[in-house]
Amino acid sequence: MDFTFTPDEERFRAELKAFLAGHLPEDWDFRDFVGEVEKDERREMARVVNQALAERRWLALPWKEEFGGSGAGHMQQAIFTDETAYARMPGGGGQGVAWVGPAIQQFGSQEQQRLYLPRIAQGADTWCTLYTEPGAGSDLASIQTRAERQGDEYVINGAKIYASGAQDATMGWLAARTDPNAAKHRGISTFAVPMDAPGISIRPLEDMTGGTQLNEVFFENVRLPADHLVGHENRGWYQVATTLDFERSGVDSFAQGKRNLERLVAAAKDEASLISRNPAARYELADRWIELQVGFNVAYRVPYLQAEGLVPNHEASVSKLYGSELQQRIAGTGMHLLGQASQLAPGSPYARMGGAFSHLYLASSAATVAAGTSEVQRNIIAQRGLGLPRG
Repeated sequence: MDFTFTPDEERFRAELKAFLAGHLPEDWDFRDFVGEVEKDERREMARVVNQALAERRWLALPWKEEFGGSGAGHMQQAIFTDETAYARMPGGGGQGVAWVGPAIQQFGSQEQQRLYLPRIAQGADTWCTLYTEPGAGSDLASIQTRAERQGDEYVINGAKIYASGAQDATMGWLAARTDPNAAKHRGISTFAVPMDAPGISIRPLEDMTGGTQLNEVFFENVRLPADHLVGHENRGWYQVATTLDFERSGVDSFAQGKRNLERLVAAAKDEASLISRNPAARYELADRWIELQVGFNVAYRVPYLQAEGLVPNHEASVSKLYGSELQQRIAGTGMHLLGQASQLAPGSPYARMGGAFSHLYLASSAATVAAGTSEVQRNIIAQRGLGLPRG
């Protein structure tokens, strides 16, 4: 693997950094980090940024021009994710660009491609993923939400949980059971669902940080035209498994971790007592920095392999596993360095760094569960990477 970037890739990185500096307020990164940005301000900033990205065909950067992208390579997309995550850029293509759009390109009809893809690339639609259910998380093939064919429609009944961003989404990417009598992997289909369809209700779930990004979504006799089925009926499990490979390389975890670690290093330099009171924190900071460099190499290996025409399945799991656990270690290092005051929540006058690391420590607990648990990632690495048998 070549660990250097080409001149074109470096030029793109410089252009992207200039774009971010020109579109984000100078203090945005820190204000967002410590939770001072209100939801309405973030939403408006995301709208402005997405419009500017769409004008440059950057919102769906790697897609073909006919679908609203610019045909960028895998490495350029990874650089985009790296820099925008480091800058805490609001907006972006989200789930629509990451795996819904690629799935529609691979499995959707030409009519569906013409209908959905330009709207994703222009930022007109925001998508959420409707997979997980109360009784079907890591074992996704156990989903029970039903999609029953009735003439020219499907009638949807069931419930989904932990649907990130569903409260703001205009479209949903739904996996539902269309054949209850088939083996559980063979009776699932995928659908494009307008989130304002009659019969859909959304209930936000408050997490331990007080955030409400996750949701329950209920379907009560939701009627969908049959042309909202994407791909072949009862082949949804295989389509879902394929689209999960479209998830990002994980470089965003390391980019955010780098920014957070830089803040801790700066705090240690500005306040010498942080290290004198806890000398071991110096070694923790060094360990985290070394781990970050390893993580970036792991993450960038994924687009490198893709550019070589390979499918980095277990390699992506290595990046996800390592990145999510590193998020937790960086948050823990912040708590150790900043001391007891680091436990105070944002808003407390005695909180260190605005209470950001208290929030980060709580939020990072979900990192090893969201987007595939660490246990699932280790199974993938063992079976597909090391060739080990199923236990």
